[in-house]
Parts: sequence; structure tokens; C-alpha cells
Amino acid sequence: MAAELHALEQNHTWTLTPLPSGHRPIGCKWVYKIKYNSDGTVERYKARLVAKGFTQREGIDYKETFSPVAKLTTVRCLLAIAAVRHWSLHQMDVHAFLHGDLLEEVYMQLPPGFCRQGETPMVCRFNKSLYGLKQASRSWFQKFSATIQQDGFYQSRADYSLFTKISGNSFTVVLIYVDDMIIAGNDENVIATLKESLHTKFRIKDLGQLRYFLGIEVARSTDGISISQRKYTLDILDEAGLLGAKPLLTPMEENNKLLPTVGDLLKNPSIYRRLVGQLIYLTITRPEISYSIHILSQFMQEPRKPHLHAVHHLLRYLKGALGQGLYFPAKGNLLLRGFCDADWARCSITRRSVTGYCIFLGEALISWKTKKQTTVSRSSAESEYQAMASITCELTWLKYLLDDLKVEHSQPAKLFCDSKAALHIAANPVYHERTKHIEIDCHVVRERIQSGVIVTAHLPSSCQLADLFTKPLNSSIFHSLLNKFGILDIHAPT
Repeated sequence: MAAELHALEQNHTWTLTPLPSGHRPIGCKWVYKIKYNSDGTVERYKARLVAKGFTQREGIDYKETFSPVAKLTTVRCLLAIAAVRHWSLHQMDVHAFLHGDLLEEVYMQLPPGFCRQGETPMVCRFNKSLYGLKQASRSWFQKFSATIQQDGFYQSRADYSLFTKISGNSFTVVLIYVDDMIIAGNDENVIATLKESLHTKFRIKDLGQLRYFLGIEVARSTDGISISQRKYTLDILDEAGLLGAKPLLTPMEENNKLLPTVGDLLKNPSIYRRLVGQLIYLTITRPEISYSIHILSQFMQEPRKPHLHAVHHLLRYLKGALGQGLYFPAKGNLLLRGFCDADWARCSITRRSVTGYCIFLGEALISWKTKKQTTVSRSSAESEYQAMASITCELTWLKYLLDDLKVEHSQPAKLFCDSKAALHIAANPVYHERTKHIEIDCHVVRERIQSGVIVTAHLPSSCQLADLFTKPLNSSIFHSLLNKFGILDIHAPT
């Protein structure tokens, strides 16, 4: 705690002053945390002073709160490119919120345990932001983006948390996620110079080669890069008391129809909500559980016993492959190809269809989605076309992202669909009564085809990889598809 206060004073985070009349100070508290390494060993014990931002008043103590963070698709895309182009990957930890400049006049009570009785009552007037303040993340990002752009970096318009710089033959990438930073590039000397520059301007900790980022374990070899969340999975199983459970082969039973009104209500629904919330974050490296999480997250309001049993079924599947994750090979091209599918009227309550798609950059899976469509489709072709429109938007965005990462993509992205009717609608500019109500989706897809951004192709339903994201599958089909995604169990015995 003393070290934390000393660091805040050195940073001139606040100035001690009597409280002016008409102002109300916000409170603060200490937060204690044990930081662990990816292997479970203790890295350090940490005390952090946090402002009680929930007592701030909008328009007085803060105005805007939004702060961009890197899209996780961008993280996977960067790793896939780094594997093929053999870029070095480094990680840095920034004491981010201590650097943002505050525009508002905000006062805070003295930290608990460090105010002595009998002294003149004083408060802390903030000069810079502090953890917990509502505007802290926004202030920090504004300060960082302005500083790094002064060093010659370009801010991506596809992802505002991505910064790139070309200097001769060197290419450097900085990707920031709140206070965690990835630095990638093809020149170690340029990266070392950048680190020194950042050290002079911010309180920063160099964590060396990228190994553990946002709870994601990163392993690299000459063959490629693999990512997994093994420790995070073990923590979830431990909390649920299922470390000794018998593993299962699939994340969800094939014919399991979960309904919102069938079964007894849970006495403590917070257990279900916490488990599902934790599992949502696990989909960063586990695409095969996306459909199951999509279904389970629909019952957060009033979870029942069958829903909890389905969560336990998913956890037992995870028990069988704790270290399973994505693999980005070091060999191959960097061409985009996508697979889209829809399960017509899948939801038995609303009769809305489910969109599923996945996108590969070369042989690396970088983006996927499972989502219930916003409207009811009157035919399977219409639901397939809505899925096609969704993946077209994602492919278009990825093309812009690849341009910022200096990946040339002269060829159209290949889009595979198993619906001949949807492909026919995309190829023919004739509207009729069956397609009039999806005219906007038709325009989106057709314009991208005509401009050469994408090219569509038919494939048999038996080869449709996106089936994994639209419905529960039996064990043989599930594992057959899984093998085609480049997913492997990094910690499996050989």
C-alpha cells in the first residue's frame, strides 16, 4: 500500500487541498490481488487504490466514459500474420489510468489507513486520472493515442486500438487493450527503441516475449503460434467443483431442446449467471463452444435446473480437453475465405433462424459468430442470405484491417455457402416478391461481389464448416469438423 501511494505521489496524480465549498468528494478503497503466472505460481502481491467512481455525478464529475479496446478478432489476426511473417511479439503492461489528464474538477477523500486524526481535513484534487474513475479509460486512451501518433504511428480506422508505423524496411505494430499492450514487428532494434521511448513517457513494465495476454496462453515454435486458456478453464472447473468429473465428447447434447419455462427455477441464479459469464470469455480460443454459449446465455434472466445441467454438460466437455485452443501455422498464404450457414427457424419460441459463420486467414481461424437473426425468415433461402450478408460485412471489415497491417489481398475473399437459392439471389439483380423484404441484405452482398471484394461459391452441406455454429452435432460429425479448424489440445500427452 505504501509503495502504491509513493508511485501515485511520484506521478503527481493529485494535490492535497482543503475541500472548496459547493464540492463533494468521492470515496476510495483499497483492492488487494494476487497476480499469478500462467503456470499458477505467484508473480506478486498487489495493492491498488481505486476511486469509487459509482458516486460520480454525470455533467459534474465526468462527461464521457467510452474508451476503445482492441477487438479480439484483431488480436487473432495479428497473431496469424506474425506466425507467417515471423514477426517478433512482445508484451508490455502499462499503469494506464495514471497517465490520463482530467478536464473535470474532481475531489477524492484521503486513502483509508493514511489519514491521521487531529489533522486539518484535506482532500485529493485530481491532476491525472485514477483507477475507478468513470472517465479514466477514456482519458488514458486519448493521452496514449496522441503520444504514439507524435512518434509517427498511424491509427487504424478499422480498429482504433491498432497503431502501425513504417520506417524504411521495418514495420511495427502496437495493439492496446486497456492497459495491456502487444508490440509486433520485423525489426528488433526498432522495437527496442520504441520500448525506450514509451518508458520515458509512461510508467510501463516490459514483460518480454508474448506468453500470457488477457488470460490467454501463447506458445510459439518454428512451426507456428498456438493460443489456449487452460489455466482459465481449470479455474472455472475448480470453482464449479467439477475437476474430478467424467469428461464428455460434445459440448451439448444433440437433441437437447432447452425452453425458458420447463423445469424448476434455481434457488440461487447467480451461480448460473457467473458460470455462463465466465464461459463467454472462454470462446476467445474455443470456437466449438460458441453455439452452446449462445443457447445458454438466453436463460440468464430466469435460469432453471435443465439449463444448469446443460452448463455442467459443457463443463464436462471442457474437462476432456483443458488445453485445447487455436493454432496459427507459420507456413501458408494470407488469403481470406469464409463459410456461412443458417439453421432456419431454429428457435422454437420465436422461430427465428440462427446465423453461423467462420473466417480463415490462410489456414488460421480468426473470426466466427453464432447469432440469432433479428427477424423471422419466411424461407430457408432468406435465412441463408441473411447469414451471407453478416459474413460479407465481416469480410469487408477484415479487408480494411489487413490493409492497415500491410497484407496485400488482391484476390477476392472466397465465400462458401451450401444454399444454391441464396447464391442465385446474390448473382441475379432481379427482385421479386420473395426477396423484396430483404432488399438491403441483397444490396450489401451484391455490391461486394460486383466490386470484387468477395466471390461466392457453392459447397455440399456435408462440407459446410459453419454447421458447428448453428446447431448441436453428434460426436462423430462434431470432431470431424473440429479437426478442420486447426484446433488442437496444446497440453495433450503425446
